[in-house]
Amino acid sequence: MGKYKKLSHVVYNCDYHIVWVPKYRLRILKGTIKDLVDQDIRMLCSWKGCDVEELNVQEDHIHLLVSVPPKVSISKLMGVLKGKIAIKLFKSYPKLKQEPYWGNHFGLGIIL
Repeated sequence: MGKYKKLSHVVYNCDYHIVWVPKYRLRILKGTIKDLVDQDIRMLCSWKGCDVEELNVQEDHIHLLVSVPPKVSISKLMGVLKGKIAIKLFKSYPKLKQEPYWGNHFGLGIIL
């Protein structure tokens, strides 16, 4: 029973493998942007009560293995992650938003 987690009325094991790709799979996730995204994903997941099992930020995609309690919807979690990180990235790096193909969108998430 070591891999299962408990809340007050439930025993669960809800692990999700999420692959997250920036728009047009641009290679922007490097250097300080990579560190910012890594730090923010970990912070936002802990804020929502989720455990980051593994996180790998590549130049053109992110692999996230996260354990999500049943009270948290995976679609809401992805909405928070993508929204908050996009807002912070575009505020910290306004050059990204000036490119004609970005708009206000950061990327696409695929849940496996």
